[in-house]
Amino acid sequence: MQFFVWGAWNVTLGLAMQTVGIGNLIGNAFSMGPIASIAGSFLLGMAAARYVSPKMLMVILHLVGGAILFAMPGLVTPENGATFVWVLLGYMILYMPTVGLANTIALKSFGERTDNFPFVRAFGTLGWIAAGLIVGWAGLSASPEIFRVAAVVSVALGLYSLTLPDVPSDAPRDEGIVAQVFCVEAFGLMRQRSFLIFILCATLISIPLAMYYAYASPYVGAAGIENVGGTLAIGQMSELAFMFSMPWLYRRFGVKPLLLVGMVAWALRYALFAIGDGGGNLWAIYLGVALHGVCYDFFFVAGAIYTGTIATPKGVNAQAQGMLTLFTYGVGMLLGSQIGALLYAQLPATPTIADWHAMWWYPAIAAAAIALLFQLTFRDDRRMETAA
Repeated sequence: MQFFVWGAWNVTLGLAMQTVGIGNLIGNAFSMGPIASIAGSFLLGMAAARYVSPKMLMVILHLVGGAILFAMPGLVTPENGATFVWVLLGYMILYMPTVGLANTIALKSFGERTDNFPFVRAFGTLGWIAAGLIVGWAGLSASPEIFRVAAVVSVALGLYSLTLPDVPSDAPRDEGIVAQVFCVEAFGLMRQRSFLIFILCATLISIPLAMYYAYASPYVGAAGIENVGGTLAIGQMSELAFMFSMPWLYRRFGVKPLLLVGMVAWALRYALFAIGDGGGNLWAIYLGVALHGVCYDFFFVAGAIYTGTIATPKGVNAQAQGMLTLFTYGVGMLLGSQIGALLYAQLPATPTIADWHAMWWYPAIAAAAIALLFQLTFRDDRRMETAA
């Protein structure tokens, strides 16, 4: 339910906005999530979690968020487009902290059996897939009504959260709340050259990542594919397939090969989009979407595991994961949304598939350059120490 709420509207929002005539605001709309990742973490994720139990925060945030979602379709119009973007920011500030809260409740409920977490997280991906399939099946991919679908499940999740385990709030650490919020100890990890290069490349690769989330749906629609939501759900099915193998692959090959494969996959995906069309090259679109499992799991899941191995000896795992989210889903995707908006502004009001081809070469070349930079500069110091 947690990821169904997000996936119901996020996947095809770009297509819905283009359909109603506010495609010029797609970049701004998809900038709200990154901004909310930063603001929501500061205002709610760290501060409020010290005074309110995770369960009750889930109840409050999803019920209030559901009420906002019900009002969203009336704002997705040319007259109210700017208002819609600001209301979306308000909603995302409420929603983004619930992702971490859901993880916290699950992990604290497991106790020492945190190795079971990937199986629970897999149901989040299943929820995202279900949202895409339902939206596509109902013919709502290009409709603002996607927000009402999300609203119903958000309210249901808020009520269901009353039955969740009543895990305690985080115990205050020795340092002050300002030091915790700004991840002071986690930033100190970047004194390690390898981790600094990883954070830099993770931020950079998140720039082309943002363009996929914002513009994949109108691109797929321009190719003549009607079930846009169901088509993009193929990417999450691929993600699910690779998720369970990631711990084994990480132990077998180490972090650098996995991260590099993930970066190269991003370049390949955008190159496929740059040649895909609704005719003989339709296969390139489906293959590009299906690469999502490699793109996401090999970089972001492997990156989270790597961050944990660096941060755990220092006892700042939670801060380090928050810092990684700040740089990737915050800084990187914010830059990507704005750069994507500038590129999209160069396209006609109703882009053809040929117009889209020119746009996708930019993130393809950028991802390839970042992969080359990573290959030349990154060295897995911890794996080398272990081998020695």
